[in-house]
Amino acid sequence: MIMEHSLGFFGESATMQSHDNYDKEVDVLVVGSGAGALTAAVVARQEGCAEVLVVEKSDRYGGTSAMSGGGIWIPNSHYARQQGVKDSASEAFTYLKHVIGDEVSEERLRTYVEKAPEMLEYMANNSRLQYETVPYSDYYPEKPGGKEGHRTHQPTPMNAKHLGEHFKTLREPPPQVLVAGKLTMTMKEGRAFLTQAKGWMWTAVMMALRYYLDIPGRLQGPRSRRLTMGNALMGQLRWSMLERKIDLWLKSPLLELIVENGAVTGAVIERDGKKMRIRARKGVIIGAGGFEHNQQMREQYLPQPTSAEWSGSQINNTGDGIQAAMKIGAETALMNHAWWAPSVKIPAWDRPYVIFAERSLPGLVIVNKAGKRFQNEAAPYLESGLAFYQADKPEEPTVPSFVVFDAVFRKKFPFGPIPPGYSSPDSRISRKVWEVLVKADTIEELAKKIGVDAKGLAETVRKNNEYARSGKDADFKRGESYYDRYYGDSKTSPNPCIAPIAQGPFYAIPIHPGDIGTKGGVLTDVNGQALDKSGAQIPGLYVIGNSAASVMGSKYPGAGATLGPAMTFGYLAAKHIARGVAQAGTGRSSAAAAKKSGTASTQSATAARV
Repeated sequence: MIMEHSLGFFGESATMQSHDNYDKEVDVLVVGSGAGALTAAVVARQEGCAEVLVVEKSDRYGGTSAMSGGGIWIPNSHYARQQGVKDSASEAFTYLKHVIGDEVSEERLRTYVEKAPEMLEYMANNSRLQYETVPYSDYYPEKPGGKEGHRTHQPTPMNAKHLGEHFKTLREPPPQVLVAGKLTMTMKEGRAFLTQAKGWMWTAVMMALRYYLDIPGRLQGPRSRRLTMGNALMGQLRWSMLERKIDLWLKSPLLELIVENGAVTGAVIERDGKKMRIRARKGVIIGAGGFEHNQQMREQYLPQPTSAEWSGSQINNTGDGIQAAMKIGAETALMNHAWWAPSVKIPAWDRPYVIFAERSLPGLVIVNKAGKRFQNEAAPYLESGLAFYQADKPEEPTVPSFVVFDAVFRKKFPFGPIPPGYSSPDSRISRKVWEVLVKADTIEELAKKIGVDAKGLAETVRKNNEYARSGKDADFKRGESYYDRYYGDSKTSPNPCIAPIAQGPFYAIPIHPGDIGTKGGVLTDVNGQALDKSGAQIPGLYVIGNSAASVMGSKYPGAGATLGPAMTFGYLAAKHIARGVAQAGTGRSSAAAAKKSGTASTQSATAARV
């Protein structure tokens, strides 16, 4: 008989149920279909769990991971060692401690730097997932233990023919990681194309040839079968699932968790309009993303003003997994933080353009309503997005701000939804883009049109042009970090990130403090097991990815610091479950350490203000 029962440390009511009332039984139930979730599913099956079921809320699998660059931040990997790169877990730990500080327990940080390379090598040896290291800098390479490359990895391309009919339900990549809306590219190719590095035109030719010479693919439709970036990551994981006959249910959202005798034993899932009670004999793993598309939760936890329309993640991330865990008493942390990234919203477009790298290109500034700069435009995108809130003042609002550039920049470089002028003159820019893109013959006229202080903007442009000549940004040190220069223009000197803004016409487009997901979620231990408010483990429940409080705290140490931990703790959760300890008890072990220093989660809306 199904009944509602108030459970001691679980606090709120949770569904109680006898075994004979389940509609389906599996060993492991995985909620969500992003990188962490599918890694967990593959590892659980590989480690001997006979029946693994993955349920996905939407009609596409891959989550935000499929829309991402697919990069993972893994220090001291076997791929790097094979190339003679010198790194170590101790160096990586030193780096993370200097970047993150005391926001996360040292035990969780050490677990990550030691187990992440183990996970990557395991997947290379036991699945179709293959990566390669790239010379992509840590975001703070000057910090102790920081590196100027080879901790970030990119997935190797794959052909979608290996997915068969399941290619159709792989979530599509966003337009910003495609050339001409259809040509796929790797991280290396993308950098060459964006910065117009030596050989970039040949790179573009090769991308086009690969696309058009795939005759079988063109007969099937316009979507490229050469999967790269996040699509390559998720394609290889799905391929691995298919070989292991792991079921994936689409359009099957999580409704609630089921608790028996103090342990999570399954979940209620909606499928084909009906509620299904799924028993998970060994454990439930939630990897269903954050809450960035839940406007109510954004207003409760995140800095203000805030809008789900500024988020570049996929729209199904509404905090379902986090809320289900909270209802049975799970502790949360870091709820006022996100993976910030500035974004440009075009009216009537379903998602914004997240501005990851273009801010490093020379010849632009980001200004507030006073016409003043308030950040290093070339900084890592988390810092750039967070700066909108840190610098916001009633007398000088920063939300939205404006990106200002001139005709030289417009001709040479792309910016978000605006292609470079050499391939797309103004007459070919979308009418929707022109609803927010502003053009004027002078800086003063531009200031008037966008509603910023004309004197302030003129002074900002004057100082920018001075910094372009000297190569030194006296205000925000743009271009001083190795990371800043990574996406700069090597042909611009003395500073590859700063060029004059002097040749009209001039342009401006509004920019917001967007994100690629939220950081806050369920607090977990070193195995990804959920903790309750007393610090005890919740038997049978594991939470990973953006459904969990990030092991990176409020910071972003390097490209792939979202997916790397999601996959690593998905791997650890699956291993822990496979060892048969999923429901062994509620011991505290290392759980209490995870609750330390600055991770209390139930911040009010007022406390969430940065």
